[in-house]
Amino acid sequence: MPNPETLPQTLIEAARKAGADAADAIAIHGTSLSIDVREGALEQAERSEGTEIGLRVLVGQRQACVSASDTRRETITEMAARAVAMAREAPEDVTLGLAASAELARDRDIAALELADPAPEPAPAALEEDARRAEAAALSVRGVTQVQAASAGYGRHDIRLAASNGFSAGYSRTDRGITCVAISGTGTGMERDYCSETRVFQSDLPSPEGIGALAGKRCVARAAPRRPQTGAFPVLYDERVSASLVGHLLAAVNGAAIVRGASWLRDALGDRVLPSGLSLIEEPHRPRIAASRPFDAEGLPTARRAIVENGVLTGWVLDLGTARKLGLSSTANAVRGASSPPAPSAGNVTLTPGGRSRADLIRDMGTGLLVTSLIGSTINPNTGDYSRGAAGFWVENGEIVYPVNECTIAGNLRDMLRSLHPANDARPHLSRRVPSLLVEGLTLAGD
Repeated sequence: MPNPETLPQTLIEAARKAGADAADAIAIHGTSLSIDVREGALEQAERSEGTEIGLRVLVGQRQACVSASDTRRETITEMAARAVAMAREAPEDVTLGLAASAELARDRDIAALELADPAPEPAPAALEEDARRAEAAALSVRGVTQVQAASAGYGRHDIRLAASNGFSAGYSRTDRGITCVAISGTGTGMERDYCSETRVFQSDLPSPEGIGALAGKRCVARAAPRRPQTGAFPVLYDERVSASLVGHLLAAVNGAAIVRGASWLRDALGDRVLPSGLSLIEEPHRPRIAASRPFDAEGLPTARRAIVENGVLTGWVLDLGTARKLGLSSTANAVRGASSPPAPSAGNVTLTPGGRSRADLIRDMGTGLLVTSLIGSTINPNTGDYSRGAAGFWVENGEIVYPVNECTIAGNLRDMLRSLHPANDARPHLSRRVPSLLVEGLTLAGD
C-alpha cells in the first residue's frame, strides 16, 4: 500500500504511464467521531475513518475524473487506465489545463493558519459528557419540555494535493462541535430551536452549558407563535441567517454561473450591488477559521481581495477553467473533492459591519419582522427574484411583541442588497462573517 503522504504522486505517475498528458490528484484521510445523548443516556456513538483518493487526467484538451476509497497499488493502476480511457471519449474543451509552473503557490506558511488543533483526539467519554451537560442545561430552562437531540463531535481531515506541473503540498484540518436541539410546549403547540457551535480548536469552543441554555431559551421564546400581517415591511435578518443573503450574492458572482449566463449579476461588473460604504472582502488566511486555505485546489496562492468594494462589484469568483472561458485570470478560488474536477467557490468573506447594534436596528425599524430561521427557498438565478418561508418575531414601535411563523418574505435580491443596513454583531469565528442585516420594504405574506 502506498504511503498516504505520497498517494497523489503515486496516482499521477500511474496516470502518466497509462497515457495521460497531464494529471492532478488529491488524497483525503478523514476521521470522524460523533456521540448522541438522549434523556441522560447514550443514544448513539459513531466513528468512521478512511481515505478517499481522486484522480483527474487530461489527454489533449479532454479530461476525466475517477475516485476510490481503496488505496492498493493495483487499484490505482486500474483507476488510471479507466480515467485515460474515459478522457479519450470526453468532449474537447480548449480551456482545460493545469496551472503554469510560475503561477503555483511557493511560500506557504501553513502553520500560521492554525487549521489543526494539536491537542489529542477527544475520548468518546469526553464527548458524551459534553452532550450530557448541554442537554441538562437546556432542560433546566423553564418552559423546555424535552431535548430532541444533544450531540458532540470531532473530525480531522488530512489533505494532500499534487499535480504533474510540479505542485505538491498538504495540510490538516480539525473541527470540534456541540449541538443541542430543544423543544417547548406539547402536542401541536410544540416549538423547536437549537444552538450549534463548531470550532477548529477545542479550547475555543463555548461551554456545553452555554450552548444548551441558549437552545432552551430560543425555543421557549418561540412559544405560541402567530402569523404576521400581510404587506410591505422592513425585515431584519438575524445574524444567524443573514449570511444567506451574502450567499446568494456569492452564487451570482460565481464564475460557473457567469459562464453559463445564468446569473442576475451577469452584466453587473463595475456596478453598485451594495450600499456605498459596504465591502465584501475575501480573507483566506484568517487563523483558526474552517474555510481558510493556503492555496486553492489547483495549487494557486490564495490572497485577500475585495469582491465588492465600497458597494461596487469588482470581480468574479473564478478557477482556472472559468477564468479562461471569460478571458480572465483565476482568483484562486478552485475547490474540489475526490470525485470531481476543480470548480470555483468563495471561502472566508467579511461584510463591512455597521455602527449600530441589532437592538438599535430593532428600535429604529418601527414595525416589521425579525427573521431568525428560514425555510425552503425559491430563487430565480436569472432575475434575482426571491421568496422564502420564514419564522421569527414581530416588531412594533421598535420592540419585539410576539413570535411569528408560517409566513413568506419576497423581494428581488438586486434591490434587497442595495438597501442593506448592517449591525455590528457578526460572530468572528465564522467563515462568512456577516452581521444582522436590515432590509427595507420586503413583501410579507401572512394573515
